[in-house]
Amino acid sequence: MVSVRGMFEEWLKRCRESRQLVVVIVAIALLLDNMLLTTVVPIIPEFLYDIQHPDQPLTATISSVPPIEYPVPHGAMTGNSTNGTVPTWEQREATLKKERHDDLVHETVAVGMMFASKAVVQLMVNPIVGPLTHRIGYSIPMFTGFFIMFISTIIFAFGRSYGVLFLARALQGIGSSCSTVSGMGMLAERYPDDKERGNAMGIALGGLALGVLIGPPFGGIMYEFVGKTAPFLILSALALGDGLLQLLLLQPGVVTTDADPPSLKSLVMDPYIIIAAGAITFANTGIAMLEPSLPIWMMDTMGAGRWKQGVTFLPASISYLIGTNLFGPLGHRMGRWLAAMIGLIVIGICLMIIPTARDINHLIVPNAGLGFAIGMVDSSMMPELGYLVDIRHTAVYGSVYAIGDVAFCLGYTIGPALSGTLVNTIGFEWMLFGTAMLNFLYAPLLYFLRSPPTKEEKKSLVTGEKSSVRYITYQNEAEEE
Repeated sequence: MVSVRGMFEEWLKRCRESRQLVVVIVAIALLLDNMLLTTVVPIIPEFLYDIQHPDQPLTATISSVPPIEYPVPHGAMTGNSTNGTVPTWEQREATLKKERHDDLVHETVAVGMMFASKAVVQLMVNPIVGPLTHRIGYSIPMFTGFFIMFISTIIFAFGRSYGVLFLARALQGIGSSCSTVSGMGMLAERYPDDKERGNAMGIALGGLALGVLIGPPFGGIMYEFVGKTAPFLILSALALGDGLLQLLLLQPGVVTTDADPPSLKSLVMDPYIIIAAGAITFANTGIAMLEPSLPIWMMDTMGAGRWKQGVTFLPASISYLIGTNLFGPLGHRMGRWLAAMIGLIVIGICLMIIPTARDINHLIVPNAGLGFAIGMVDSSMMPELGYLVDIRHTAVYGSVYAIGDVAFCLGYTIGPALSGTLVNTIGFEWMLFGTAMLNFLYAPLLYFLRSPPTKEEKKSLVTGEKSSVRYITYQNEAEEE
């Protein structure tokens, strides 16, 4: 019995020292976060409509809807009367469709606000979580993120009103901030070698891509055949498993560091960090603009049904998963600045091709190229942020990944917020052309990341400038004498 216990403790010790298991934990956390992010997409709009229209749910057929009662003039005939006072079957169906269309258009604003609340809250919390990890380490914020995500999932499962579901979505933003910032910081700390760090972050971002990929079909199928509560209960069970894994392997506790962490202000003022973070924002703004506008454009130009609108983003998700895993190691070999520059250019080209599509099959290649290119940028710039902190500041990573996550959220805040207005003012095509041009114009800035000056070079540059000033002053004084 003692030997079995000793073997278990030895195995547990090896697991706690394993860096690969840390990658697995972070990847699972990102997977669950993004599954919850996308599982709600096919569920919430229809669910909100149904609770607001209990007598006329969205799936109801015309035969199951109570007939519309119109006042019949005194003495008029009913039934099959031809005087037009009693609506025909076709009139009833047309009236019901128009009412549903008007209600759904009105609901779009409320649903958009709910979906955007997660990114907005995450933007607000990131600058707090980053510096906090400098004081207490990464494990406690990571575990806090799991706990908040678990609560958010339970609220989604049993929420029955717009306000409660809005609260669940906003809470998810707090949990996502804790998990993403501390998870990326933990990987940067556990993998000091730049090449290995890129590989590890590519695998972790693969968890993010997988969550985005399987979330919508998982939510739609479960909602269709089992109900609204079931998918969220399954996600909460998976989140609970991830939390137990963190308790067992990470052993959350306060960890202090002797290093003097860089201030958030000094990182924000670093132009090289801003260039890397800006690439993440511009890369994700295009796809964020497409998410609310592309399905509507497909309905308008192609007459696309619900399933076609649902699967149109699948090529982007699959290729993003491939791109993040491929350019984790490849970006280090070819130069991350070059991988991200090419990625932004490809994103711009794909955005310009999308409006030329006349069939859903025409969208497969540009959407796949878009996802692959975004994967190139994300998997290159996330480890680049850690590398810039290593060579230009102090190797403490919480704040810099708070900036990276802010950049990511900024794209998903600006995109949906501007999409509707831009489509109404300049049209779907010009919106994408304009976004493509921004990517083309930003891409050359990444050349500055080819060989950024290190902390020592900065010091020597300043020292050299002071020495040259002293030399010139001394030389001028000598000439005057």
